[in-house]
Amino acid sequence: MDRIDTISGHYRSLIELIGETPGRDGLKGTPSRAAKALEHLTSGYRQTLDEVVNGAIFESDNDQMVLIKDIELYSLCEHHMLPFVGKCHIAYLPSGQVIGLSKMARITDMYARRLQIQENLTEQIARAIEQVTNARGVGVIIEARHFCMMMRGVEKQNSIMKTSMMLGTFRNDHRTRAEFLNLVTE
Repeated sequence: MDRIDTISGHYRSLIELIGETPGRDGLKGTPSRAAKALEHLTSGYRQTLDEVVNGAIFESDNDQMVLIKDIELYSLCEHHMLPFVGKCHIAYLPSGQVIGLSKMARITDMYARRLQIQENLTEQIARAIEQVTNARGVGVIIEARHFCMMMRGVEKQNSIMKTSMMLGTFRNDHRTRAEFLNLVTE
């Protein structure tokens, strides 16, 4: 039995356990669709940093800040398996090489498509960018809305969680940190 079939069987059981009938018209294909969705939403477990970067590191004389803002992200909270959605801002100070622009979004997706907490996700992205670029510094900020706070528990619809991770020069030089924060809020 393959993975999708196994996961589908578990979804079928969950549907029964909540008091529904998996065979009724609206639910007939739901276990399989849900299994395929979960497979996609957790695809980061089946990727490596080397595969995602795929050699897209290029020599460059640029030593000024490189920033990409508003990278959309979608993840699942490891505590309730409910979504959290938001945006990620990544900046780094190159030291002889730069990374392909789309790779920062792909790195974000690889870690976001795992069961996560936002604090760890922020650090994982920052450390990955630092590792592959050998940057002098890396800054990552994530702003996200958590469905576990919106749909259950305190049910607060307008709360946004912000996390940051500053490495190297972004951590040690207040001017670099301030430049990053100013660029993100523009």
